[in-house]
Amino acid sequence: MKVVILGAGVVGVTTAYYASLAGHDVTVIDRQSGPALETSFANAGEISPGYAAPWAAPGIPAKALKWLLMEHAPLIVQPRLDPAMISWGLRMLRNCTPQRYAINKARMVRLSTYSREMLQHLRETEAIEYDHRTLGTLQLFRTQAQLDSAEMDIGILKSEGVNFELLDAEGCRRVEPGLSKAETPIAGGLRLPGDETGDCFKFTQALAKVAEDRAVHFLWNTPIEKLERRGNRVSVRVEGKSLEADAFVLACGSWSPVLARPLGLRLPVYPVKGYSITVPVGDDQSAPQSTLLDESYKVAITRLGDRIRVGGMAELAGFDRSLNLRRQRTLEHSLTSLFPHASDSTERSFWSGFRPMTPDGTPLIGKTQFDNLYLNTGHGTLGWTMSCGSARVVADLISGRTPDIRADDLGLGR
Repeated sequence: MKVVILGAGVVGVTTAYYASLAGHDVTVIDRQSGPALETSFANAGEISPGYAAPWAAPGIPAKALKWLLMEHAPLIVQPRLDPAMISWGLRMLRNCTPQRYAINKARMVRLSTYSREMLQHLRETEAIEYDHRTLGTLQLFRTQAQLDSAEMDIGILKSEGVNFELLDAEGCRRVEPGLSKAETPIAGGLRLPGDETGDCFKFTQALAKVAEDRAVHFLWNTPIEKLERRGNRVSVRVEGKSLEADAFVLACGSWSPVLARPLGLRLPVYPVKGYSITVPVGDDQSAPQSTLLDESYKVAITRLGDRIRVGGMAELAGFDRSLNLRRQRTLEHSLTSLFPHASDSTERSFWSGFRPMTPDGTPLIGKTQFDNLYLNTGHGTLGWTMSCGSARVVADLISGRTPDIRADDLGLGR
């Protein structure tokens, strides 16, 4: 079969890889000059299946109001008359119930755990290097209230069979020695020892080379002009010509709804802007050894080789690409309050990207109403975590195989 992947971020490239393994003739189309140059470029670097959780959770509406007033706010809403943002926000609020949260988190943990298995096998098979570590993830609680609120997540982790450790302050310092110099109180933490870290950009670049060696064809600097409807099938217009395929996979992240709209498909995906800074490691023992999630500011601090990636926050501002220095100060505050001696350099690489978020947190994966159009989009903050599993599921569906995990509740019709 001729399979065309639309988008060359980590989700698109992994989809191309697994479709190629399945024996298909694969082409990838992207407007950039190479892979992983947008949302996959400088993400937080965490591969955390156990922390795969929807932002739509009980208590979030009240917390959101509090966050809007914080100096270092994890949520920023730019006032604008944006019907898409309003509709997305209302649908998200409807998912902030204990019942919906449990359903959505279970879906996300299922897919993320499977994805980690696929990643580990891929890494062993292809010998890809991407600054990966397998030292777990520590969710750090600065207050007792945060520690107490972890009970709901712990219950879901138990039900899904995810290994975890509930740590006191000393236990947190044992797994992350750099916290011994923290300038803030530590109440405790929830650690998932099976989680990993790695540079998503390096991984995607390396995997694209592997895919190319497997005869996957990449069309760079090629904007997708539109998706065209032809009865119950679609074609893609690029460079003024219509391209036909047995299967198209829409993996364009936050731009997927824009491309799908002319077909009559309304994808509930909104661009949630995130920020990151990357700094060089100074003293190794004072720096994080793996990934730490700062619960107070919703920031991830991740060790990537001789660098530290600090990423997080959610800004609702449409497709505004501007870099706000106030967000950089929040990321720096999270890092320096916990690891004050991690880096002695003033060097900073400041970046922002658009996370394609769905209101319930679960990505859109599977076949659409059209015979040859599949979705692999809407992964939010977890594109890196879910990429290999999502790609394998889509490749299986295209090939007419039953996926290894339940996938009927991941599609647009859920």
